Amino acid sequence: MDVSVSNAVSASMYMNQAQTAQQVQTHVFKEALDNQSQQVSALMESVSPQLAQEGSVGTNVNTFA
Repeated sequence: MDVSVSNAVSASMYMNQAQTAQQVQTHVFKEALDNQSQQVSALMESVSPQLAQEGSVGTNVNTFA
C-alpha cells in the first residue's frame, strides 16, 4: 500500500474520532446547561412570592448577568 494512501486513511479515521469526541462533549455541555437552567428556574420560583406585587421598585428581577 502506498504511504500517502495509508496516511490519508489514518488522518480520516483520526478526524472521525475527533468529531465523535467533540459531539459527545457538546452533548454533555448541553445537559449541564439544561440542569443549571432548571436549578435557576426552581430558585427563581422560590423567590417570586417575596417580590413586591405593586409599585415600580422590587417587582422585577434582572436575570441577565
